[in-house]
Amino acid sequence: MINLKNEVTQTILGRRSIRKFASDPVAPETRDLLLECAFAAPSAHNRRPCEFIVIEDRSVLDALAEVHDSGKMLRQAPLAIAVCAETAGYPEGDRAWVEDCAAALENILLAARSVGLEGVWLKVMDRHPRNEKIRPVLGVPGSVEIVGIAALGTGLEEKDPHGGIQEEKLHFNRW
Repeated sequence: MINLKNEVTQTILGRRSIRKFASDPVAPETRDLLLECAFAAPSAHNRRPCEFIVIEDRSVLDALAEVHDSGKMLRQAPLAIAVCAETAGYPEGDRAWVEDCAAALENILLAARSVGLEGVWLKVMDRHPRNEKIRPVLGVPGSVEIVGIAALGTGLEEKDPHGGIQEEKLHFNRW
């Protein structure tokens, strides 16, 4: 018999965007587990374009909060992970690296939830002038795209888990 209410599904349904954090640091072994989960994300043709910037320095977190127009919670978060893609070598128009980075970012957020942390996905890519302001703060080279940033920490707010199926958005076999 299939257990429909297992830890994995509960983690997925319980993951919400949390924007208030305690200042408690994230233990290095927990941080490393999040990174291991990020590296485990699938990658088109196993190209592995993802690069990660681990941000724990308070001055860098504060600088990001200043330049990211939706990133004020970075002033509280003890940890952020920027998910980037090395795009050199991809044929023009091939943006498979976007999905690769999105999968890595979601793995980080789900892994965080599974170990008692919370987080929020901060969009960067294709967000002008956000991208241009963040790039120098993180020292990102020109051939690398910043897809997003996960702000992470012990959550100071709670939200109900997701649940149910939106029948009006569900189609079987054809639209």
